[in-house]
Amino acid sequence: MRNPILVVGVVRKSGLCFAGDFACAARRYWLAVFPRVAHEVSRRRVLATRIPDPVLRRLALQALERKRGNLEGAAAFAALVPKASRLSVVRALVGCQAICDYLDLLSEQPSRDPVANGYRLHEALMVATTPGRSHCDYYRHHDRNEDGGYLRALVEAVRGSLIPLPRLALTAAPMRRAAKRIVAYQAFNHGDTSGSYEPFERWALAETRPTTGLRWWETGAGAGSTLTLYVLVAAAADPRLEPPDVRAIEGAYFPWIGALHSLLDSLADHGEDMATGERGLIDCYPSPLDAAARMGTIAREALRRAVALPHGRRHALIVAAMTSFYICESRRSASPHARLVTPSVLDAFGGLAAPTMAILGARRLLRRTPSTAVEPPRIAPAPRRA
Repeated sequence: MRNPILVVGVVRKSGLCFAGDFACAARRYWLAVFPRVAHEVSRRRVLATRIPDPVLRRLALQALERKRGNLEGAAAFAALVPKASRLSVVRALVGCQAICDYLDLLSEQPSRDPVANGYRLHEALMVATTPGRSHCDYYRHHDRNEDGGYLRALVEAVRGSLIPLPRLALTAAPMRRAAKRIVAYQAFNHGDTSGSYEPFERWALAETRPTTGLRWWETGAGAGSTLTLYVLVAAAADPRLEPPDVRAIEGAYFPWIGALHSLLDSLADHGEDMATGERGLIDCYPSPLDAAARMGTIAREALRRAVALPHGRRHALIVAAMTSFYICESRRSASPHARLVTPSVLDAFGGLAAPTMAILGARRLLRRTPSTAVEPPRIAPAPRRA
């Protein structure tokens, strides 16, 4: 592992290397990954239209249309894998994200037992990423269950896509741990039957290692992030992957990179959450100034750990691209937190986030002028959040 004192210097002094890596990754994504994402989304949309229950059908289609950017973002990891496994990885990542987006909407529906409902629904993600695990009654605590086999089909698509990956055996255990954390987070994060978030706090405290110096909700944020699971899926496609690499990847993404991901997601939604009275992770900070300081610290540590990984520049580019997306979203927010947090996080990345932010800005501009713009193929408008 690289000396942490040197990492920032390495990032700044390797600007040309990062620029070259960014150009290659961007070209590979738009030419080899993005069209496949569009195809996978189209296939899932056909399945969603066949759901018998009108409410479940509406939610499934809404998940695919309103959260299209989630699917595109999840598939970004496929740009870093060997060509032979790229299609399998795209299918696995899009399938996992489609499951998460659909279940997230289902979990938000009224339920007699929100914790049990959220946990049982999200067990689909554990089944999808755990070879040999049997299906269960995912809708056991939900009022509706006539989905025509839609959720099981998503699960089976993921499982079938994982099987050909050459190093799946090495990543299976950490993938299982990552999925289990996501399931627990989704179960607790919507509150219990009385609307209390104390179970979430107790669980996150138990997950927090004192040596990290993280606060309980920051660890909870890292546990709830899907990035750890997705990077492990991509890593399973690398035939040269070794056990020390897997340990390093898991340690970088949970809790650090995952925490940055979920906290930035909460920041992007904060303006809307304030308007609707919803609670977000960002609200756990006592003040916007404290949030800015803490998230700047987390961003620096996330970048340090990304750069220190094998193929560290690639991981740094993924983290920078993810950060850029949320910073662009947050800049449109009326939240007082956004005005302080965004410059703090950007400062941690230096100029590394600039190329992605430029592309995102150009893409938004093109959408505003459809008569003269030529966009990449897409099925639905870009979503509000990721």
